[in-house]
Amino acid sequence: MFVVPRQPIDPTGLILRETMQSLLSVNDLTIGFGRNEPVVDGVSFTVNSGETLALVGESGSGKTLSCRAILRILPPSAQIRGGKMLINCRDNDIDLAQLSERELRDIRGDDISMIFQEPMRSLSPLHRIGDQVSEVLRLHRDCSAAEAKQQVLAEFEHVGFLQPERAYSAYPFELSGGMQQRAMIAMATVAKPALLIADEPTTALDMTTQAQVLGLLKKLQAESGMALILVTHDLGVVANMADQVVVMNKGRVMESGASRLVLGAPAHPYTSKLFAAAPVIPENIEPVVEPPATDVILSLQEISKTFGVRQSSMWLPSHSIRAVNDVNLDVPRGKVVAVVGESGSGKSTCARIALGAETSDPGGRVLFKESPDADVIDVQALSSIERPEFQRKSQMVFQDPHSSLSPRMQILDTLTEPLEIHDIGTAAERRDRAIELLEQVGLDPSMLRRYPHAFSGGQRQRLSIARALALRPLLLVCDEPTSALDVSVQAQILDLLEDIRDRLQLSYLFISHDLAVVARIADEVAVMRRGRIVEQAPPAVLLSDPKHPYTQALIAAHPEPDIHRPIDLDTVALGAGEPDTWPEAFRYTEGAAPPLKQYQPNHLVRTHA
Repeated sequence: MFVVPRQPIDPTGLILRETMQSLLSVNDLTIGFGRNEPVVDGVSFTVNSGETLALVGESGSGKTLSCRAILRILPPSAQIRGGKMLINCRDNDIDLAQLSERELRDIRGDDISMIFQEPMRSLSPLHRIGDQVSEVLRLHRDCSAAEAKQQVLAEFEHVGFLQPERAYSAYPFELSGGMQQRAMIAMATVAKPALLIADEPTTALDMTTQAQVLGLLKKLQAESGMALILVTHDLGVVANMADQVVVMNKGRVMESGASRLVLGAPAHPYTSKLFAAAPVIPENIEPVVEPPATDVILSLQEISKTFGVRQSSMWLPSHSIRAVNDVNLDVPRGKVVAVVGESGSGKSTCARIALGAETSDPGGRVLFKESPDADVIDVQALSSIERPEFQRKSQMVFQDPHSSLSPRMQILDTLTEPLEIHDIGTAAERRDRAIELLEQVGLDPSMLRRYPHAFSGGQRQRLSIARALALRPLLLVCDEPTSALDVSVQAQILDLLEDIRDRLQLSYLFISHDLAVVARIADEVAVMRRGRIVEQAPPAVLLSDPKHPYTQALIAAHPEPDIHRPIDLDTVALGAGEPDTWPEAFRYTEGAAPPLKQYQPNHLVRTHA
C-alpha cells in the first residue's frame, strides 16, 4: 500500500507550501548497485530555506544513500540511475547530478555541508581539530590562516565549547563523543552553508548531550536561516525538530507531509509501526514493593578507579582522573540492575571491574556468588588458574555488534570459539551447541556458515548475545546493547533479553543512557554522574518522583514522539551542568560530594538535605 504524499496547507489558508521557493528539490531519484534492483527507487522531496525536513526510516531504508547522492559521495559501485537534484544557489538552479567533480568541490562544504553519524570516523586522528575546521575556510574563503583561526574560534564558542582555544589545539581522541559532534557541527556550519544535512547526528550520544546538540542545531538554523535535512530513525527527535517529514522504507517513500500531520495521524502502516516501536518513558508504572534482596549474585563494594593521564608534552607531569568514586551496587539473583548515565560517567568502567577486566583502587571489592549455597568469590583476588571458571559464569554483551564479531570468522567458529578455549565438548557437540544458540536468539541454523557482514545490525546483536550465552553463564553484563540499533530492532532485542532472562534464570547488569529502555527491563536503576551514583530506586519510583537534578535532566532530555511535548532544554541544562549550578541541597561543598542518603524506602539520593 502506497500512501499519496499529503499536501499540507499553510495555517493562514492563503499560501500553499508549493508556491514557496524551494532551496533543494529532489525528483524521482533512483540509485542502484551493479545490475541489481534499485536500492533507492523514485524518491522525491523538497526543502525550503529555513526549514527542517526529516528523512525517517530504519537502517537500509535508503535515507543516508539519498542524502549522500545530493553531495555525490556514494560508494564506488553505486550509480545514480535517474532523477534530478536541483539546488537554488548562486542565483541559479543547479542540477547536482550533472555537475563535474571539480564543480561539486566548490559546492561541498560551502553551499551544502554534511554532519556524519560517527564523528570519530569522520575526523582525522592525525590532525588537530582546529586545523581540520580551518581547512573549510581555506578552501572556500579567501582568508589568511590567522583570519581562519579567529572565525573558527568564534564558531567553537558558538557551538558551545567552553574553552575554544583548548578545543582548537586538541586531537579528536581527546574529546568526548558530544564534543566531537560539536566539532563536526562547527566544521559543517563555519562557512555558513545554505543547506545542512545531518545524518543521525545524535544516535550514539547520551540523552542530555543529544538534547543539547538538537537545541544547538535549532539555534544555528534560526540565526542563519539555513535549511536542514535531518536523517534519523527516532520519531522523538523528529517531533522536536522537523517541519516536514518523509518516511522511507526499502528505498521508497511511504508517506510525506507536514510533521503535525504525519506525527499526529500517521496514515501508512509502516509509520504506525515506527510509532509503536518508539521507546517512551512510561508516565505511570505501578510500584512493586519487594523486601530487600538477600540472595545477591554480584556485589560491588566501595569501588573506585583512578586512571593516570599523560600530558601532551613529555616534560609535563602526568595527572590522574577519578573515573569511578565509591560505588556500592548489588545485583540480586534473577533480577536486572541498570546503571544509567552520560558518556564519561563511569558506568562502563564499573562493568569492566565487575567482570574482572579492570581492577579497582585499593579497598574496593567485587563479590560473586554462583548459587545461594555457594561460597562467595572475591573476583579481584582470583588467580590466573581460578579466573577462567569465573569467566564461564559471567559474560558480556557489547555495545557495537560490528566490532565484537570477527569479520574473518564464520558464525559457526564465532559461536564455538568460547567452547574451544574452555575445552568443552567434542567438535560435533560444539556444532550442536552453536545450532542451539542460534535457535535461542531467533536465528536460523542455516546461517552457521555465513560471515558477520551478511547480517543486519539487529541480527549481529543477536549473534553477540548467542556468543555470550555459549558457556551457559549465570550473569550477563550488557553494555549499551541497543544504543546503536533502530527503534524497531531495539524493541526486538529487548524482547529477546527479557525472554532469555526468564527462560534461563539469568541476572543482568545493564548499562545504558536511555531511561525509556531501562524503565522497561530493569528492576532497579542507579543513576551515575561523573563517577558517582547520584540516585537509585526502582523504575516506578525513580521516574515518577525523581529528586536529583541530573535524574530530572535525563528524563527531560528524552525526546517524545509528540510535537506538543518538546524537550525542556532549561531543565536539561540545569541538571547536565556543573554541580555548583545545582540547587543548594545537591551542590558539592569544597569539592566534596554530598552523601548518598535514603530518601524513602528503596530510594537513595545524593543530597545534603
